[in-house]
This record gives sequence, structure tokens and C-alpha cells, in this order.
Amino acid sequence: MGNDKSSSPSHKISFQGTEYQQWLQWPLFAQVKFNCLVALVFMMLSNAAAYDPLDPNGNITIKWDVMSWTPDGYVATVTMSNFQMYRHIMSPGWTLSWSWAKKEVIWSMVGAQATEQGDCSKFKGNVPHCCKKTPTVVDLLPGVPYNQQFTNCCKGGVVAAWGQDPTASVSAFQVSVGLAGTSNKTVKLPKNFTLLGPGPGYTCDPAKVVPSTIFFTPDRRRKTQALMTWNVTCTYSQFLASKNPSCCVSFSSFYNETITPCPSCACGCQNKDNCIMSNSKEAHRKGVNTPKDNTLLLQCTHHMCPIREYWRAKIAVTNFNHRLNYTQWTLVIQHPNLNNVTQVFSFDYKPLVPYESANDTGMFYGMKYYNDLLMEAGPFGNVQSEVLLRKDKNSFSLKQGWAFPRKVYFNGDECKMPPPDAYPYLPNSAYAKLVAFSKAAASLLLIFVSVW
Repeated sequence: MGNDKSSSPSHKISFQGTEYQQWLQWPLFAQVKFNCLVALVFMMLSNAAAYDPLDPNGNITIKWDVMSWTPDGYVATVTMSNFQMYRHIMSPGWTLSWSWAKKEVIWSMVGAQATEQGDCSKFKGNVPHCCKKTPTVVDLLPGVPYNQQFTNCCKGGVVAAWGQDPTASVSAFQVSVGLAGTSNKTVKLPKNFTLLGPGPGYTCDPAKVVPSTIFFTPDRRRKTQALMTWNVTCTYSQFLASKNPSCCVSFSSFYNETITPCPSCACGCQNKDNCIMSNSKEAHRKGVNTPKDNTLLLQCTHHMCPIREYWRAKIAVTNFNHRLNYTQWTLVIQHPNLNNVTQVFSFDYKPLVPYESANDTGMFYGMKYYNDLLMEAGPFGNVQSEVLLRKDKNSFSLKQGWAFPRKVYFNGDECKMPPPDAYPYLPNSAYAKLVAFSKAAASLLLIFVSVW
């Protein structure tokens, strides 16, 4: 047995053959370079799904501030801050869940509630608000009794985007935790955080202890601090939210009578068997806009998207979903001439400059109490605006689709664009008149965005 080379570990290593020997023959610098490239690729792949090039620093940060210790735990203020420039959380609002590290329970909550109490049969007398190992928490609805309210609570889970309305981009509640640690050294951080806003798409990092939050008194003459603070950062990925886009874009122009439509099945055609025609009696039936469950009821179209957008230096957003309206909607457009916006009609506008070297991205959104609500599919299910842009003689062109946007996002999700070769094009007889066209007051380009 001692002379049996088949049992020798050296024989097993040599089984990898010449590939391993060739690797050893590489120069040391080449090996290090190869390892760095492999590591870089893995880093890029791990973060690509949750990276938004138009909002590279956008995230939702959930901060836990321990405000006081109790005989068997602590009282914490939980603050959810939406630092995304154009992606908000719409109705029915956010849902937050996590797993306790030990056998913690929630004694009480203010400003939010757990959706299930769980098994609290072992408690005598005072019964906890929630005994589940993985509690699920939702915001309270507007109008709850005053003693159940907390600062920045009770909005039905709706949270505005930071770029749209910073004052409404925060949601908070208070939670009293029992059977937990009673000091900084004995407290165990919750884990496995999950955020729905309101659907899937968010991925949350593990909780991390950070410097304690500082608080100022109303007169700002004294400051206090939390006893302990930890943060959870959640980022959004459209790929995790849905395998299909949720909106599409079509184009038209004054120099070409052909309308470039949304691509067929741009948003997937999985709902084609459950749609209604715009001129059918079903579309006008009483209660058609009242959802009985979470199923979609779309208007039958070739693209089967709930939202479609138009731009003409006129923009129209049309809803094709009979069972969903869009509150505090946002529309983001990337185009090289947005650094020359002169005036926007009917919409509010805010330039987005994620990179100082380029001012080519802008956010359009509805005016408060005027058109910030996009109604369900039907005669009122659209919003429109016109944009006046100053023309830069060095860059303006009607050739090769330059006048149309590069990217369009609705409510933070990228819309399906037509293929570049389908964009409206100039007729052959028009090239000699490009100078005259360039002097027109507006380019009269129309973008139509469809959403579901």
C-alpha cells in the first residue's frame, strides 16, 4: 500500500494536468492582474442589478434609534428615508419585515402595526402586540386616533421621492421591544430585512451599527443623542421587480406622418387574455375601476403596457390600466438638449445631475392638487405637457432620431423604447430645408408613454 501511487495526494494534484502547470508558468504580475479582473467582474455582477445610472446614490435607508432601555428591552424610533430622486412608494404603501436574532417580541407600536400577532399564548396578563419570529409591519392609515400617531406616520405607507418632495419622503414609527438586550453590548441586531414598496424589487443590506443620531431641542440650544443606532440600506432593481417593462414609448414628429408605435408586446403579453377593448361596454361598466384583487385589467393594445408616453416637445402619459391609478407619478427623460430647458407647461420640472459633467437628465412630475394623480384608463386617464427648449446651433439636428430621448423612466422603471431604425425620419426632399426646420419655434416631437 505504501508504494501505491494511486493513493498519493501528489497524484491527485497532478490529475489537473497541464492547465495547472501552465498557470504556474504565468508571470506573477499576470496572475495578480487576472485575479483582480475576476474579482472586479464578480463585484460588478453583484451590484449591477441594484445600480441605477441616472440615480447612482439613490436608496432607502431604514434607521433604528434606541431612545430608552426598558426592564426587558428597549424603545426604538424607526425612520424610513427615501433618498431616491424619482422613485417613490405609491399606494398601497410599504411593507417592512425582519427576523429577530433571539426571542424578542413587540410589546407595542405607535404609528405602525404588525399585520399578525402570532402565538402569544405563553404570556400571562399583558399580551404583546406581536410574538412572531419574523414580524411584518405596515404604516397606519390617515385619520387614526391621535394617541396612535407618530411623527411622519399614518400616510398609508405612501412615501414621496426625495427629488419630488423631500418633506414627504420620510415615514416613521415607534416600537417597544421585549425579551431583548438591555444595553449596547447585549442588544442583538435584527436581520434578514425585507422591504416591499409596494411590490418586490428592493434588496436590503444587513443592519450595521453607526454613530448615534443627534437630536436638537425645538429651541436648538440643547442636543441629545440616541443610546444606540443602526442602519439598513435598501436598493431597488427593476430586474427583481418584474421580468417585463411596465411602460413603453412611442414617437411622432411634424416632418413625418408615420407614428412610431410602442413595440408589440413591449410589456409582455401575459395579460392579453384578460383585457378589454376601449370601446366595449365592459370598459364603461360601473365598478370597472374598483379592484377586487391584485389582478390587472388592461385595455387591449398591441403593446399590452399600462402606461404609454408621448413627446413632442409635447409629452403625454396615458394609463391603460383600468384598476390602478398613479399618485405622485414621476417621469424621467434623458436627452442631450435638456440643459437648454426654457419653460415647462402643466408639469413641474427638476433637472437631475447625477454626474457633474453632463446635464442631460430631467424629472417631470404633476403639479400638486392639479395633475399629480394619473387616473385609471379611460377619458381622464392621461396627463399632458409641453416643453420649450432653446436650440443649440452646434448640436441641434433632426437627423438620425437626435431629437428623441435616449431613455425614459416612469415611476422609476425604465420604459421600453422603439428600435432606433423605427424612429420618424426626414423625407429625402427635406434635407435641403434643414436650415429652415432648425429655425422653427419648437421641434414638435411627440413622446407617448404607456404604463400598466
